[in-house]
Amino acid sequence: MGKGIQIEFHGAARETTGSMHIVEVNGRRVLLECGLFQGRRKEAAERNRHLPFDPEDVDALILSHAHIDHSGNIPTLVAQGYPGNIFATPATRDLCSVMLRDSGHIHEKDVEYVNKRHAKRGEPLVEPLYTVEDAVRCMKNFVSVAYDRWFFVTNGVKAVFRDAGHILGSATVTLELRADDKVCTVLFTGDLGRKNLPILRDPVQVTDVDYVICESTYGARLHASIADMENDLADVVSRTAGRGGKLIIPAFSVGRTQNIVYSLHNLFNADRIPDIPIYVDSPLSTNVTEIFKLHPECYDEDALAMAGEAPDIFGFGRLRYTPNVEDSKKLNDIRYPCIIISASGMCENGRILHHLKNSVTDPKNTVLIVGYQAENTLGRRLVEKHKSVKIFGDPYDVRAEVKVMNGYSAHADSNELVQYLLAVGTKPKRVFLVHGEPQQTDALATKLASAGLTNVYIPERGETVELA
Repeated sequence: MGKGIQIEFHGAARETTGSMHIVEVNGRRVLLECGLFQGRRKEAAERNRHLPFDPEDVDALILSHAHIDHSGNIPTLVAQGYPGNIFATPATRDLCSVMLRDSGHIHEKDVEYVNKRHAKRGEPLVEPLYTVEDAVRCMKNFVSVAYDRWFFVTNGVKAVFRDAGHILGSATVTLELRADDKVCTVLFTGDLGRKNLPILRDPVQVTDVDYVICESTYGARLHASIADMENDLADVVSRTAGRGGKLIIPAFSVGRTQNIVYSLHNLFNADRIPDIPIYVDSPLSTNVTEIFKLHPECYDEDALAMAGEAPDIFGFGRLRYTPNVEDSKKLNDIRYPCIIISASGMCENGRILHHLKNSVTDPKNTVLIVGYQAENTLGRRLVEKHKSVKIFGDPYDVRAEVKVMNGYSAHADSNELVQYLLAVGTKPKRVFLVHGEPQQTDALATKLASAGLTNVYIPERGETVELA
């Protein structure tokens, strides 16, 4: 372990999942996030099981938010020997408590399902990446720190969380790093949110830092406005109901589900869509919604006002939650128009796979994609309009309508990222672009250069960069 300050980029470098970076200061190693890599099954299994560093050599972990591509491999990290603190906002800690347990449960159940097939075929059985027990155990390492309060991380490192406006509890992380007589500041954006989204506050602008590690998920794209999205949502709901079909919405349980429900409520109240049942088929979404109610400190003014008038701003009396497996299975027998919102958002595991298996072959139905789909995921294959997709290893013809609405994304788009980085001020010494596919990251770098921010660098996975 040497002197000085450096960053190691271990995940979400020229890709969008598996966020994982290490900041080293005088031999002290601080891990920024430990997310699940999602993509081709064999590659994902290999990368998620075999961390690119020794967990016992990490001194602290800082987590920007609870999405699984940022937090989802923490149980593996702890199970493999990480002994230290995991710093997160109170809402992020509470979300991780349910999300990581849910992830462990999904790993167990998916492996159970796959192993039944393997046993019939005489193929080797597989083990889950981690279990519910592993997820529960890692929560003992969490330390909650509120927004806007500087905290000690390890020798030579202190940090502060600012609201990122992405999901409940999401934060940017500003690090102050001291190595001998050198001092520098680093802003890690995590996932940066958008202004004027419903429910949550806008991102807090951070200024005057020496280095920035910034996401680039939508570095080449612009989002439609929420008003336009509600118009499109009204059209797709009415069109699907008109032909007697189901609207299947794969949605992340944190943020996206609540925003979609919020919009559907507005459309119902305005008589713009037929009054059809909405099923939220995810125990996690149910639990997450309860956590939303516990953290009004994350709400914007409109959501706070609504909560004052109607405490259950996420239920609206219309939703039907399906907490158990038997109720979930019954949804496959429904033959009338309805809306089913289910996890996971990238269609890689969980109950959504069963709904897609039972729905994609029927042209009356619609699959509505409302979030980013990483390369080599089932969700991405649907977005790319593959005529046939594999679900649980079996091929299914895609005859259902597939509609993509990225306007509900909680990620800043290209213009919003440029505006945020330009407002950091006093031109940082370097901006590192991560968490984006090459096309998105390269386009954002070009756009930033055109706007006058030329010291932009796109690191490769496994690369180490010296800061001071």
